[in-house]
Formats: sequence, structure tokens, C-alpha cells
Amino acid sequence: MEYTVQELAGLAGVSPRTLRYYDQIGLLKPARVNASGYRIYGADQVDRLQHILLYRELGVGLRQIKAILENSSFDGLLALKNHHRELLDKREQLNLLIAKVEKTIQMKEGRIVMADAERFEGFKRKLVAENEQKYGAEAREKYGNDAVDASNQKVLSMTPEQWAEIEQLSNSFNDTLKAAMATGDPGGELAQKAADLHRQWLSYWWGKYSKEAHAGVAQLFVDDERFTAYYDKIQPGAAVFLRDAVQIYTGVEASCGGKNARD
Repeated sequence: MEYTVQELAGLAGVSPRTLRYYDQIGLLKPARVNASGYRIYGADQVDRLQHILLYRELGVGLRQIKAILENSSFDGLLALKNHHRELLDKREQLNLLIAKVEKTIQMKEGRIVMADAERFEGFKRKLVAENEQKYGAEAREKYGNDAVDASNQKVLSMTPEQWAEIEQLSNSFNDTLKAAMATGDPGGELAQKAADLHRQWLSYWWGKYSKEAHAGVAQLFVDDERFTAYYDKIQPGAAVFLRDAVQIYTGVEASCGGKNARD
């Protein structure tokens, strides 16, 4: 069956303007344009749009989605199975969070007593759920399900004491990075201390540290606008400065994917 822009937009619950924009950026091209100049979409385009919308629900940016779908190893059926599993995980996380919120309300109203450890458990699950929504699809595509599942489990297994250590380490890293940027030297003592603190912070989340992976992640901070914005909150230009410092620290210069490779 074939659809016009208006018909497909109505079917998918998006605006015709969205479909035209997807065509403009090469994310979803129509099967053909008819003699009257109307875009016409077929079954393949409907399938592709479904994948696009599912990835968008998981918080993946348009440029990343385009890269994923155009990867020669992309498997549509496997992607749907992964989406299904992630949605089930998300539903489970939401159910747990709803239960925690309900218990917190009851506690605030004086009807029950909830231990701090129980509230902390709900926070950890919320963090994992949010990370899965924002970055899960990309991380699983790049590192595999086992690595991401192991990282999530590491978070869920953390004690309040370990979490406090991470918070303290994160604050120390931010302060050191700011001071290092004031020197303007990514190879200087302060910048290299910041890179080492960053390594320590990553080691809390990773099962195994490697210089190559560290350099790759630092490059990602520059290539991905979301990470750039996060680090530039510390100070404008922090993502680039950290990338340079980490490359010196590790002795590894990661290949630059460029901003057009991600969003």
C-alpha cells in the first residue's frame, strides 16, 4: 500500500512537516514523487519510519538514527526485538518508580515509614531508566547488550557510601577542570590531574578501563552535542579542553567523527 505525506502523517501520528523535514535531511526519503509532485511512501518507508519513531521515543537524536539505520549491519527485526525489550524494561522501571513515589507520599502523610536505603534504591533505578531512555539504544549498538547490562547492574548494586564517593569525585573533577582551563594548557599538571580524576570516575561505571576507550569517550564529548552541552555547563569549551587533556593523558588520539555524525 502507498501513502501520501498527509496519509502517512495521519497513520503515524506525526505532522506532515516532520515527514518533509525527514526527507530534507535524508532520514526518510519517499519511494517516489508522482507526476503531480506529491511524495509517495511505500511499505519500506513505513517500516523505516517505525524504527525512527521508536528510536526517538528512546531519546536518540536524528543524526544518530540515520547512522544506525544506514549501517550495513542494521537488522530491522533485531532492532524491533531490542526496542521491545527496552520498552518492557522501561515499563518495569516506571512501575517501580510509581510504587516508590506512592510509598513516599504515604510516608510524608505519616501512614508508613520508609527507610533511606529504600528511597536510594528507587533513585538508582530512576537513573538507570533515564540513561536507557537517553543513550541506551546507541550504547547497546556500539558496546553490546552485555556491556550495558553490566554497567546498569553496577549502578544498581552501589551502596549509599559508594554513591557519596562518586559525588565527591565528580565535584573534585569539576573544580580541577575549571582551574585547569584557566591555565589554557591541556598538558599541564592541573589538566592531567583532571584527566586522571575523570579516569577514576569512569572506572566506577565501567567493568574494565582502557586508554583507547577513555580517549574514544572524550572524543564523543565533542562529537555529540548532548555531551558537549553537559560538559560546557562546567565552563564553555570544557568538552574540547577535556578531550585534549585526555588524549595527552592516554597517549591515544581518537578519530574525530565530527558533529554531523551524531545528534
